[in-house]
Amino acid sequence: MNVQDLIRPTVKALKPYSSARDEYQGNSDNMVFLDANENPFENGVNRYPDPQQRTVKSLLSKIKGISQQNILLGNGSDEVLDLIYRAFCEPNQDNIITLPPTYGMYSVLANINAILIKCVQLDENFQPKVENILEIADSNSKLLFICSPNNPTGNSFEAKSIERLIQEFKGIVVIDEAYIDFSNEDSWIIRLNEFPNLIVTQTLSKAYGMAGIRLGICYASEEIISVLNRIKPPYNVNELTQQKAILQLEQNKITKQQVQAILNERDVLVDKLSEIGFISKIYPSDANFVLAKVDNATMRYNQLIEKGIVIRNRTTQPGCENCLRLTVGTPEENIILINTLKTIQ
Repeated sequence: MNVQDLIRPTVKALKPYSSARDEYQGNSDNMVFLDANENPFENGVNRYPDPQQRTVKSLLSKIKGISQQNILLGNGSDEVLDLIYRAFCEPNQDNIITLPPTYGMYSVLANINAILIKCVQLDENFQPKVENILEIADSNSKLLFICSPNNPTGNSFEAKSIERLIQEFKGIVVIDEAYIDFSNEDSWIIRLNEFPNLIVTQTLSKAYGMAGIRLGICYASEEIISVLNRIKPPYNVNELTQQKAILQLEQNKITKQQVQAILNERDVLVDKLSEIGFISKIYPSDANFVLAKVDNATMRYNQLIEKGIVIRNRTTQPGCENCLRLTVGTPEENIILINTLKTIQ
């Protein structure tokens, strides 16, 4: 597959904006910077941030075992996804394929970018229907979104199904791994070199506890990263976000400990939820949340709200009728949740 054939002609022809910090990339020590029209009085954020986030990428490179040239960072994963749309999808012409129930922003971004959405609902085990997906794809199907572990179902997709889709889909396959740190499955970033049409997105919002700083991560071939760099805003990741990300990534051992604690609590939560009479099914989870089927999701959701507990009602999602999504909290929060569930009728 030639990725160049998938890039929008306008993006190919684009002359990217060159910022002051793009043009000068040398040592900043003892340099007088009069190139970017910044306020010269030092306060920690008076200078523009590194437009390529080199320190953050260097830390991610060491943790993930992947070259910095294969990494792009964005203002949350949503910006990363939007850049992918704008790089490969021609408005009012191309289409994308999603696999509901899944993350809702894929469709929202498609609508914003005037891209047709084709949906192939997951099967009864929340696995992709590979034959149906390949059958519905046409020459204008530019992106296929695979969320694994999936949101809101929590399960991982079978590797053989994903591999076949990457091999046979004629466009770009985007694997959203927002919850990969909670799974025993290997990340697909270790196979980027095998598949030129593969993009893997991750985030610091979940396992790393950095939802408030909005930092999304894209892993792909150097060719794809180069295309996305051409169209991203020059300073899309601000200085404060970069500083907080660096501090957190330097404490990767703490993140691993927190992930293990969440996994332990997930097991406890699943065990206790099975004792609740109105919960008929608890779906397998490779994420930091659990999807549970109840007798009346809307009623149970409202009852919990009245008790001061906020969860997510997913009953309107395909295949998720009367399902509630419960995030794994602290041990204390989980006890409150279970005790509350035991009291409502």
